[in-house]
Order: sequence, then C-alpha cells, then structure tokens
Amino acid sequence: MTEKGARDGGCACGDDCPHGARTGHRRAVAEFLAQRDALASGDGLPAALAHSAAASRQWASDALTQSAAVVAERGRAEGRAWLRQMHRRTLTAVGAAGTLFLLAQALTAIDAGWTAARTAGALAAALSGGALLAVGHAHQTHGAALAPLVGEDNRLSTSRAVAAAWVLLTGFAVLVLAGRLALAGTERERSALLDGLRLGAGLGLLTVVAVVCAAAVLVRRLVVVRVQAQRLQKLPADRPRPSDLITDDAGRGSFTDVQYVLVSAGALAFAAVRLAREPGRLPDLPWGLALLVLVSAAAYLAGKFAEGGRPVILSVVRAREPGDLDAPIRTGDDIEIRGAGFVPPGAGAPDRLSRVVVRVGPVHVHVPLVPVPGGFTNPTDSVLTVPVPVDIPPGRVEVQVITAAGVESNRCVVEVTD
Repeated sequence: MTEKGARDGGCACGDDCPHGARTGHRRAVAEFLAQRDALASGDGLPAALAHSAAASRQWASDALTQSAAVVAERGRAEGRAWLRQMHRRTLTAVGAAGTLFLLAQALTAIDAGWTAARTAGALAAALSGGALLAVGHAHQTHGAALAPLVGEDNRLSTSRAVAAAWVLLTGFAVLVLAGRLALAGTERERSALLDGLRLGAGLGLLTVVAVVCAAAVLVRRLVVVRVQAQRLQKLPADRPRPSDLITDDAGRGSFTDVQYVLVSAGALAFAAVRLAREPGRLPDLPWGLALLVLVSAAAYLAGKFAEGGRPVILSVVRAREPGDLDAPIRTGDDIEIRGAGFVPPGAGAPDRLSRVVVRVGPVHVHVPLVPVPGGFTNPTDSVLTVPVPVDIPPGRVEVQVITAAGVESNRCVVEVTD
C-alpha cells in the first residue's frame, strides 16, 4: 500500500477495506464541501480572473467538476467494498436467523414436546438457509444474497424484494410439508398432508405469488422499454441501500413503494403465523387479504407507469443582471432556459450536475456549476443558465438540453443578433 493510497483512502488496507473506502469517501466529500463553500464566498479564485465574472464562474465550475469526479470515484469504491462485505454479513444473518429459529422451536417444545412438525421445520430452515448461502457464495462480489434483488440501476428493487419474500415463504412451506410427508408413519397422516397441497387449500397464496412475481417481471420490462424510448430517466446508484425499497431514485419517500411493502409485509406475517399454527398444509390466505395484496400490487404498477418523463424546454430568455438594459440575445450573453426535468431523480450529486449539457446550434455547452453556501443555483431542475458561444452566427438557433441521464429535450428556437 503506497503512502498516497493510505492518505487518500484513510486506511492502510486500501479501498478493498470497507473502513478505508468509507473513510476516503467521507474525506473527499468534506473537502469538496469546503471548496464549494469557499468558492461561493469568493475565496480561492485566481486574482487574474477577478475582472471577469464569466471567467471566474467557469474557473470555479471546472475546479468543482474535478473535485466532484474524485468524490464520485470514492463513492463507487465505497459501494464496491460494501458489496464485497455483504458476503460475510449474509453468513452472519443466516446463522443468527437459524439460531433464533431453533431456539424458538426448543422453547415452544418444552410443554408440547418435540414433534415431527418441528423436525420438518428445522430441516426446512436448514435447507432454506443453505440455499441463501449458496446464492451468496455465487455472488460474493455483487452483494451476496442481495444480488438477485438489485436492479440494473444498482438499487434494491421493491418488486423483486416483495416477490422474493413471497417465494421464500412458499418454498419454506413446501419444504415443511415435504419433511412431514417423509416423516409420516401412517397412510392416513400421509393422505392428510397431501390434501394440504390441493389447489383449494392454497389458492389465495398461489394467486398472490403469481401476481407479485409477474409484477416484478413486468416492472423490469417496463423500465427497460421506457428508458430506451427516452420516456424515463435512470441513473445508477453507488450502491444498494435498504431505503431503496420505500424511496424513489432521489431518496424521497414513494407512496406506491411504501404501501406495497407494508401491505405485503402484513400479509406475509399473517401467512407465516398460519403456517406455524397449521404446518400440515399450505398457508390458507383469506381471499380478502389476497385481494388487498393484489390491489396494492396494481397501485404499485400504476405508479411505475406514471413516473418519469422527458426534459421539457418551455422557454428561453436572455438572462439579465440587475442594472442591465433590456436587449436581444447576443453572442456571449447568458441565456436562461426554463422548463422541467433537467435534473432527474438521482442526478443531484455534483458529478452528475456537471454532466448537464445544452446544445446551442452545433455547439455543446456544459452547464456551469454555480455554488452557493449549502448547494448550487445552477443547474436546477427547472432553470439552466449558460452563455451563448462565440462560435454561434447571428440568426435563428435551436437550443436543446441533454440531461445527465443522456435524455434529450425538445428543441426551442431563439433569435441571436449581432
């Protein structure tokens, strides 16, 4: 490990160490925030640029863009280290869950005694835990057991998590029934267990499992199609987070996600209790509760259909400083582009704000970062301010915004004069 790597990463182990990656990221963020606030107050600007507000703004934007790139790289390094660490956490979580399950089985067997159903439950728990450990081992560097739940945008998928929970419960219930069938000593007991697998016994549960799995597949296809058609703006996250299950890409609480998770969690708890009380059959999910889950899934899908959209330019005007005279747009003037969707959810990080581009005629103009204490005034989701390039000839010029997600807005025509 070099001295520079230890200094930047914050740990002698380097970026492969979760502590070092986390410390390095936090240090880079602190340095960026200090630089942003200093530039916002006018400190740190070269004296040679003091005479030109445009030159000072561009210099500050370039300096912040470079610092933001360092922060982003440190964030990605922390995300990779976090994913690698999940393999060990999976081992710990599965071991702890198995121990608690066996402890609960032993405590409840003190008065009733150890039964074949408890043996079948223990075997089912061991097999389920082994399956989770196998998945974790196969995806050691991609989030271990969480890997199947992570979407293409590197966030935990709500639809996949809900579907996985229902599949895991159903698989556990089937394993319990299989264990009891293997341990059954009489033909009558075996017939009763087989009756518990009939369609009528678990139709509500099977309907819910089918719907939530179909919802997970449909959401994935919907997102892919809308992103390719530029009707949805998606940006990858540095790493999955538990809050992804109930928030949108910007980290704000999502009503459709929250209600889907809460309703599904309640129904899962009911099904688990029914399985514990009647381990000789599939959990009998009442149709009222099953329909509640179906309505919740429908609301979740409707929310996915409604979210997103392309950036839209509503108008382009000449930016006017206090004291300036009103005038037409000329080469070198700042123009203010008003609209919506210029900063999509998940694009609020400085490195992604610096990727917003405005096409003015044939020239691509990177939107400058304009710092203020605590944030930026440019770019924003509804207003962008950029200078008209000197290479633009007088006449009618098309203006178009390209967001950090690579989605292009509509074109707006402005008149540039001499």
